Order: sequence, then C-alpha cells, then structure tokens
Amino acid sequence: MKKHFFAFSLVACAISVILPTQAFAVKLYGAGSLRDSLTEVAESFNEKYGIPVETRFGPSGLTREFIEQEFSETGKSADVFASADIDNPQTLFAEGLSEPVVNFTSNRMTAVVTGLGITSDNLLEFLLKPEIKLGTSTPIADPSGNYAWQIFDKADRVTPGSSQILKDKALQLVGGNPNAPIVPNGKNNLVYFLEETKQADIFLAYYTSGKTAQATEGGDNLQIVELPDYLATKANYGLTILKNADPDGEKLAEYILSQPGQEILAKYGFSAPSTSVPEHQGTGGILLAIGVALILNKKQVLVKKQLIKGNQHR
Repeated sequence: MKKHFFAFSLVACAISVILPTQAFAVKLYGAGSLRDSLTEVAESFNEKYGIPVETRFGPSGLTREFIEQEFSETGKSADVFASADIDNPQTLFAEGLSEPVVNFTSNRMTAVVTGLGITSDNLLEFLLKPEIKLGTSTPIADPSGNYAWQIFDKADRVTPGSSQILKDKALQLVGGNPNAPIVPNGKNNLVYFLEETKQADIFLAYYTSGKTAQATEGGDNLQIVELPDYLATKANYGLTILKNADPDGEKLAEYILSQPGQEILAKYGFSAPSTSVPEHQGTGGILLAIGVALILNKKQVLVKKQLIKGNQHR
C-alpha cells in the first residue's frame, strides 16, 4: 500500500479550488475520467450554493489507498469520493470509512485508434496481431486497467489463449504505473500516445475519454471503435460520502445525483446509472439518458436517503 500511496503522490492529479467566498471548501476526490465533468459540476454547485469545492482527480484504486492513508494518519479525508468503479468505494464502506455506495453514472470501454481499418468486427483480430501496440491503463491502481483485463478474459472465450497473449502485450501507459512514460503537462494521454509518440496503435479506454481526446488539439484523426458484443464491458461509477464528512459534502453528493448534475455528466458522454449510452449520442440520446437517470434516481430514493442522512445519525 505504501508503494501505491507514494505512486499516487507522483501521478498528475490536478488539485483545484473553486475560489471561496467564505466557508471552507468541500473536498471532492474523483476518478481521472471525471476530471472535466465533475469540475463543471463543482462549479455549478458553487454558483448555486456559494460553497467552494476543492477537487482532486486520479486513478480510483490509488485514490482509495490515499484516502485510507489519510484516515490512518489524521482520522479524516475528503468529503466525497466519486470512483470509476463500485469496488473501491465499496471497500471503504466495508472498512467503516464511508457511507453506502450509490451508482451515480456509467461509462463503457471502447477502442480508440488511428485508422488501420479497424472495426468492431475485426477488432480482436487486430488486437492479437504481434505488430500492433496495445495501450491500456494499470490494473488494480485504476479501474480502466481492470476493465481492460476483463475484455481480455472475454476474448479468451472466443479465441482460447488470447487472454494471456493480450495481457502480456498490453502496455500500461497510464493509470499510476510508476514505470510509464511521463506525459507532458497539458497533453491529452490518448493524443500523446496514439498520435504524437506512436507508442500505441490501439488504446482500450473509456468512451468519454475517447470523446475528450477527439475534441483536444491533435485528436482530429482519432476514431472510437465500439467493442463487439462479446467483448462489451460497462463501467459503473460509485459515489460515497466519507466518514466525518462536512455537512456540505452531503449537499454536494446530492447535487451530483440531481438533475443538474446528471445533465452535466450526460453532456460529457456518461450514461445514466445502470443504462447504456446510445452508440452515436446526439441531443436526443443525451435527453434520453437524463430521463432514464431521473427515473432511476426516484427508484433509488431509499439508497439516496441512506447516503445523505447517514452522517446525520452519527
């Protein structure tokens, strides 16, 4: 754990504070894939309530270890943790360090490529080619790496032996790997590795990460290839309020689950909890995702009451 904790401190986890007007800032720790969306949610929350938010983003596995370390040293950590999976916040809950976990949004894994004629139908064939350089995130440290390993195991059911081949060739270029190349400040990871340095030909990444890369300077040629059904892998994101959280942390968690928070997440390509994003999401797809999210939020009212009221009964 100490090794991972040290690695986390070296990962480029942008720390920002939405400038306070008074009061102390609410502390939000989130997955790296949530950096842009939750930064906007935090800004919207501050605008509405006048409550500043300090944000820190990085690989969820390392963030969970960082939270555990903070608790062991000071008895307190952030107020809210938004993870790219359910397992990491659930671990904190099991340890008595947080309230119950809510699936607040979802994502999906895709293959981000630069040409090569890759399609969903021939993706596995290309992944297995010895000359194709395959980029992934880092398992355990980052859920995206875990999801990539799930894809490899699914591939094994179609082509026996392919799981180990893919795990052996996967280049863990992001997500907390201490031996990974350093990405220059201000550079998008996918653009840097796929376009600038050519260290990867295919990168298994979140749909939202692919969309962000396409909108980044130099990402015009990047293509998002959907995984075939037999490799399809969904990412459910978990939200939890941490032990000893500031009461305003409860309000922030509620805001992330609210319609304004869900609208912002949908704008960045995230889907409603326990649903899938339309393959080519336009305005209609976003509105559909928002509508489903609102319905699901109503169904999850008991869970949300646990999440928001948990601290009040301590």
